[in-house]
Amino acid sequence: MGKKQIAVIGGGPSGLMAAEVLAERDHAVTVYDAMPTVARKFLLAGKSGLNITHSEPYAVFAERFGNASPRLRAALDAFTPDDVRQWAAALGTKTFVGSSGRVFPEVMKASPLLRAWLKSLEGRGVRILTRHRWTGVEGSELVFDTPDGKKLASADATLLALGGASYPRLGSDAVWVPQLGERGVAVASFQPANCGFDVDWSETFRDRFAGAALKGVTATSPAGTVPGEFVVSSSGIEGSLVYAHAAPLRDRLVGGEKADLVVDLAPGRAAERLAKDLGRFDSKTSFANRLRKGAGFEGVKAALLRELAPEAARMSPPDLAALIKALPIPLRRPRPIAEAISSAGGVQWDSIDDSYMLKALPGTFVAGEMIDWEAPTGGYLLTACFATGRAAARGIVRWLAQ
Repeated sequence: MGKKQIAVIGGGPSGLMAAEVLAERDHAVTVYDAMPTVARKFLLAGKSGLNITHSEPYAVFAERFGNASPRLRAALDAFTPDDVRQWAAALGTKTFVGSSGRVFPEVMKASPLLRAWLKSLEGRGVRILTRHRWTGVEGSELVFDTPDGKKLASADATLLALGGASYPRLGSDAVWVPQLGERGVAVASFQPANCGFDVDWSETFRDRFAGAALKGVTATSPAGTVPGEFVVSSSGIEGSLVYAHAAPLRDRLVGGEKADLVVDLAPGRAAERLAKDLGRFDSKTSFANRLRKGAGFEGVKAALLRELAPEAARMSPPDLAALIKALPIPLRRPRPIAEAISSAGGVQWDSIDDSYMLKALPGTFVAGEMIDWEAPTGGYLLTACFATGRAAARGIVRWLAQ
């Protein structure tokens, strides 16, 4: 078939993975990125330990993407979590399974893996041009804004891997939305995903407990009941346990409904046992001591109970136990999308064919977070970005062969 010129616009995990697949097929691949360096969000994710995928049974893993799970399934089948680990190992990065089932590099960093990946791509002839911001097309040519001014580039096929709308300072700024919309591509509005929420804390509680972690709790929402921990922030609540419930809670708030995250402060005790333990103390025992000795907690947990239920100290043991087992935290709104770990929304699936090509723009493909899907944290996001990048690359190969 001969070498074809392929433009990959966006140097995140999806774009780089697509470039790898295309270069393996001996195509001439150029990756364009608007930022001074590629994969900035990938590197940021790795600062606290790169969660590269998840070890849970694949049938469960593949359903973690909500309504988009059926559309993502073929891409995920072709690049499963086990494949992710083998791919990383081939680049010299060994991985391990943490206690939560999440998979991490042994070095707990993203930078060694990225360096090896970029070196491998360079060895395959992939060219990477940074500070090249895609601004659209003129005729059949791609247009880029660069430090040296406007530049045009030709390509036999183009992959857009421009990210969603979270962390705009790292390059995912969604400025591409009107460009595609004007050309007949349907794009769902972006919303924060894996995000924190605002809560109307009292000034006293906020000043004393902002930054405090609530550990050893479970939280319940329409997403189910999940154990974990979260953090009280100056504006509300943040953390992995909150993110696990973010999607349905966000949707309720956006729909104008009331939304509570219901927290069990003592998940290790049944309500009946808790009521019995609390009932051992007479009215002379302070509320703080009743909670410490009867419920087994103090500090931020006790303060949260007082904050949300000022009448708690006067409750009967059974009523207090019931509240401790199901304390509702009333949420006001999601935190801004610029703070969110990821985003929901993007190019709608009806605008994409099974090869990840835009129906309105033959020869232009999309991958990664710019498509309308979301997932919880835990390695799901990154695995799906890898998988859709590879799927779009295979789509390009098939389209060029035709």
